[in-house]
Amino acid sequence: MNQRSIDWWVGIFVLLGIVALAVLALRVGNLAGFTYGRGYVLHASFSNVGSLKTRSPVKIGGVTIGEVTDIQMNPKTFMAEVTMRISPRIRLPADTGASIYTAGLLGEQYISIQPGGMPQVLSPGATITMTQGAVNIDQLIGQMVFSKASGTSAGH
Repeated sequence: MNQRSIDWWVGIFVLLGIVALAVLALRVGNLAGFTYGRGYVLHASFSNVGSLKTRSPVKIGGVTIGEVTDIQMNPKTFMAEVTMRISPRIRLPADTGASIYTAGLLGEQYISIQPGGMPQVLSPGATITMTQGAVNIDQLIGQMVFSKASGTSAGH
């Protein structure tokens, strides 16, 4: 092989490596988008969404079934209105609940769906009424420290 041919093969190899790194970065950064474009929309109101963002996953039992598409503040109720797009294969019972959890100690937040047992299903555009907002870690730590401090001072 002559030098020109080797240069071409090295260039192609480097280009494939750059493309592979870009795809990996998009997948890890959750920027590649899901395939739920044809899915149906559900809504839920939360008192606190923490650091939930658009494109955050919606999961059942750790399996991703959708994504958050919009987060808005309702000016009348002062609740955070979250819009989700759910895979068309998944039909959720009408008494389904939704909670906001954190993946790991400092991980991203996601919506966890707890399916109910009713035979009726949520129709597209319906609202999940049983919700639990995000837990504020700072508040929990402050309460724990305060309760420990008041517990030791009360004992003396």
